[in-house]
Amino acid sequence: MAQPPAKKTLSVYLYIPNIIGYFRIIINFIAFAECYTNRTLFAILFFCDGLDGWFARRFNQASTFGAVLDMVTDRYSLNKSFNDVYARVSTACLLALLSQFYRPGLVFILLLGLDITSHWFQMYSSFLSGKTSHKDVKHTGNGLLKLYYGYRPFMAFCCVASEVLYIILFLYADAKSTSLLNTCRGILKESPLVVFMFISTLIGWALKQVINVIQMKTAADACVAYDSKRGK
Repeated sequence: MAQPPAKKTLSVYLYIPNIIGYFRIIINFIAFAECYTNRTLFAILFFCDGLDGWFARRFNQASTFGAVLDMVTDRYSLNKSFNDVYARVSTACLLALLSQFYRPGLVFILLLGLDITSHWFQMYSSFLSGKTSHKDVKHTGNGLLKLYYGYRPFMAFCCVASEVLYIILFLYADAKSTSLLNTCRGILKESPLVVFMFISTLIGWALKQVINVIQMKTAADACVAYDSKRGK
């Protein structure tokens, strides 16, 4: 008896959220090239950040490839494995630009280093622990880290606030290098709505940096624990 033909499955490369990720990467390069003449592209990239995740859930097309892509892309632009990659790339590009617009530019380079180091440690420690996701922190002793990865609204607030703050600073940047402190003071003299948004994003940004430090420390501890077990 003839076997029924095997059902063809769609390649992970052609998943809708991953295709969106490809377009985000292309737009990201264009935004970076046009950063001095067209600053709105970075804002567009930010608002497109959640589309891939929505389509992944809507069509049940979540994938490891997609999660990595999103993380890297977000770090180059303005943070399911393929989609996480795109996030890291976006943030890296934006922070690099801000380091050229403001003094001291080293602040943004340090923030970039913290962001990449923290997530790299977390991804690698998850791999060593045999976890399927870097967001699995159930056995982590830190309550803030558990809240961040376990309660989506809190994570969304921290991530969105951090990216919006960078976009605000980018939109307020002058053509010539200027003082970061003076720009922040100028923003605080704007309308109450702008001031409220700026302070809110500043709080979320600060929480995100604290979480990055905690994540890096706990992930480093996990790597050390793994080495200790191997040495026994």
